[in-house]
Amino acid sequence: MADAATNRLEGSVILIAGAASGIGAAIARRCITEGAKVVCADYDLEPATRLAEALGPAAAACQCDVTKIESAEAAVDFAERKYGRLDGLVHNAAAPSTSATVVDLDERAWRHEIDVGLTGAFLMSKFAVPLVAASGGGSVVFIGSQFGRVATTRAVAYCAAKAGLIHLAKAMAVDHAPDKIRVNSLSPGAVATTRLLRRFADFEAANAGLGPAHLLGRIAEPDEIAAAAAFLLSSDASFVTGSDMLVDGGYATR
Repeated sequence: MADAATNRLEGSVILIAGAASGIGAAIARRCITEGAKVVCADYDLEPATRLAEALGPAAAACQCDVTKIESAEAAVDFAERKYGRLDGLVHNAAAPSTSATVVDLDERAWRHEIDVGLTGAFLMSKFAVPLVAASGGGSVVFIGSQFGRVATTRAVAYCAAKAGLIHLAKAMAVDHAPDKIRVNSLSPGAVATTRLLRRFADFEAANAGLGPAHLLGRIAEPDEIAAAAAFLLSSDASFVTGSDMLVDGGYATR
């Protein structure tokens, strides 16, 4: 990965939901590198706290269940109390995907994936957007998926949640442009995170199995997704809103 732009996010406060590992942790590290203060919010507080401690005094952690309105509000309130403002929100929370067709999928599994991946973004935004507006504007980034654009087998809840997330970003972009808030989604292809290790023995096997589906012939590293997220959070993306940025190695092109 190329060196991060120096201080591009200087003075910004970014709240990341789903920050404890994988893409979320990579985004947190990238934001710190670029000068931001970061709140690492996650359902699992212990790894989020370890991450924040490793990132240093510009980072803090809080527990957040994005499916609960009280918890979403508390996470946003924590960010405001800790740093006095909020300039950006990243929603990266996602439930484990259940492999099933619509006929086979248990209703509870459906609701859980939608609640975490889509309703969670709604709830976090509900409380974050007024603070971002009060700070003079900023950026909201939802981490989607190429499967919000193109479907795959036995992933009806995941595909639906990610497609809804992409369009939620567009609708919010329309509503909150007058508040100087840019809202975009970022849709990766397969990424080398522990999520893949539920299906493959290791990342080498994951790359061998999934890499050929991408035009670039490999899966992504989390830092590559974090670089795109940092761009969307920064003033370099000042004329970008209502967009879905595909960072999928060409997967959806086929």
